[in-house]
Amino acid sequence: MSAVKVTIVGAGSVVFSLGLVKDLCLTEGLKGSSVHFMDINEERLDVVYRLAQRYAEDLGANLTFARSLDRSEALADADFVINTATVTHNEYFMKRRRELTAEHGYFYARTGMPEYHNLQMMLDVARDVEAISPNAWILLAGNPVFDGTTLMGRETDVKVCGLCHGHYGYRGVARLIGLEPEKVTWQAPGLNHNIWLTHFHYEGQDAYPILDQWIAENIEQYWDDHKESGVPAQWSRSAIHQYRMFGLLPIGDTPRRGGWWYHTDLETRVRWYGAGGGGDTPEGRDRILKGKEEKYAQMKAAAYDAEVRPITLFGDIKTTEQHVPIIDALVNDNEYRAQVNVLNHGALPGLPDDVAVEVPAVVNRMGIQPLRVEPLPAKVMLECIYPEWLRMEQGLEALLTGDKSMMLYGILQSHQTRSYEQAMAMLEALFDIEPNEPMAYIEDIHDHYHWPQF
Repeated sequence: MSAVKVTIVGAGSVVFSLGLVKDLCLTEGLKGSSVHFMDINEERLDVVYRLAQRYAEDLGANLTFARSLDRSEALADADFVINTATVTHNEYFMKRRRELTAEHGYFYARTGMPEYHNLQMMLDVARDVEAISPNAWILLAGNPVFDGTTLMGRETDVKVCGLCHGHYGYRGVARLIGLEPEKVTWQAPGLNHNIWLTHFHYEGQDAYPILDQWIAENIEQYWDDHKESGVPAQWSRSAIHQYRMFGLLPIGDTPRRGGWWYHTDLETRVRWYGAGGGGDTPEGRDRILKGKEEKYAQMKAAAYDAEVRPITLFGDIKTTEQHVPIIDALVNDNEYRAQVNVLNHGALPGLPDDVAVEVPAVVNRMGIQPLRVEPLPAKVMLECIYPEWLRMEQGLEALLTGDKSMMLYGILQSHQTRSYEQAMAMLEALFDIEPNEPMAYIEDIHDHYHWPQF
């Protein structure tokens, strides 16, 4: 057994943080470990701290807890830093941004403008870890995982691994077509939110013919049966259309993306994603955010009510998140098969070594060891992987150079942009968006970004 210090940055994501606490409590080899919660929201920090202490009591776990508003303090002596913080994914900012972009003629904030707030925060955290606890692992949970893992891996010497759970989409595929997920052997490599089911075997046999038969015989009826309630993105018309286009099934969050033609307006979204257009619409996202707000209100009430026990809210069965099993594998040599985002170094053919790829990996005391996978089909690389790689590089270049024209270029390339003037107005509006607390992560935005000097 090995006791470690785990620092959770952005711990105010209460449900996710408590899931990590539960997994730590239920992992025998991590007894005696400490968890240090860090957030800039004092109320949320207090809620997760209080619930975590009582949760450990409920599970009879030997863990200690600390909390801090100061990042440097929380990072001191850390062995693992789980960064779940996001600057622009909080309830207020997402809604305000959607409303603002809609005013300028963009549906669901699809402006093409590169990410910058979250990436700068990720880089700041990584640089702090490099200075304060240089031997610590960063396990990145906040989006964008692809861009952030690449950025931190290139710009610092910190050990970085990005994690997501979209790959579990293969389980839903297996269940719906009548297969037991535990008997499936699979691979779904690519880039985060851009992964493709290259291997799909059931009890040693290729399961793609089973999938094809099920689609041919059942998919239209399935869509009709769920006409009112909606379908998961994994089984949407968009997902099946992408499968027919590319010859591989897109997995997890991949079907939610696809090409711009799936997302031009609400009517188009309904056509490809079913009732209401799915979760990636203003109404769909408002439902999700409302659910988060209600869940947080429940957690807040429970935190200050000694009669409510966390075990009744969260149970005593481990989550499917990979963070704690990876920690256990690294420190206790309990080998674990994971799906990770790490710098390529030859794991996925066709991409440079310093681009983060999502691939299977073996994790043990030797480290996180990505497995080399077979090349993706040329069509998938040309139409899906390379364009996403280019988009990422443009965003990182804009961030690192402060070149405002590169931010504008992203908007100009959006298929919803109709004029240069519209793009300019959108750019300036996003730079001047009404500030809110999480923006405190980023200082002097206007000083950092500038127009090229000639």
